[in-house]
Amino acid sequence: MSKYDEIKHLAYKANMQLPELGLVLFTFGNVSAADREESVFAIKPSGVPYSELSEDKMVIVDFEGKTVEGNLRPSSDTLTHAVLYKHFETIGGISHTHSSYATAWAQSQRDIPIYGTTHADHTTYDIPCAAPMNDDMIQGDYEYQTGFQIINALKERNINYEEMEMILVGNHAPFTWGKTAAKAVYNSAVLEEVAKMAYLTESIKADALRLKDALIRKHFERKHGPGSYYGQS
Repeated sequence: MSKYDEIKHLAYKANMQLPELGLVLFTFGNVSAADREESVFAIKPSGVPYSELSEDKMVIVDFEGKTVEGNLRPSSDTLTHAVLYKHFETIGGISHTHSSYATAWAQSQRDIPIYGTTHADHTTYDIPCAAPMNDDMIQGDYEYQTGFQIINALKERNINYEEMEMILVGNHAPFTWGKTAAKAVYNSAVLEEVAKMAYLTESIKADALRLKDALIRKHFERKHGPGSYYGQS
């Protein structure tokens, strides 16, 4: 038994959802689950196929990126997770995939415009794409700098991480986060679907109009506003 068994369990369950949802191929992704009281998180080990994963293989890492418990090397994206946990103080889970449509938008270095109500159900903003990393950052501590690439992109747009729980990293792929690891994975799935819908929208009509503000507000607020009425109380 370990005092980290709960976050190992949560991280394992969340990681196993990625292939189930069609969000990863081979080992192209990772999810982490944090314990805020202990200032640590559990994350997928690097390069281990999902078919070989188990709860006991999850690696425990602190918010500085140092391994606390585990015999395997943690994900190569561990330092990105560590930076985000340290600066996004209310999140409890992070998901990183290379899902096809979201990654295609990231490779195109484009924000995903808000075209429809599915997008507005989850955020009132275009989904931002962080600018590609400069050469100095690439040649430095790459994964550590990726965390700041994400943080800086939100700051530049004056968007709070609690209002936007997903981002594209230019020329790379998407990262999402949430209160829990399960919510982070949910956000990864939503992002992929919205990215696909936006791609198809532009394929059908290259000059498609953005969703009008009244519909953006209506669809977001009916789920998330003070008078929300979607779902069960």
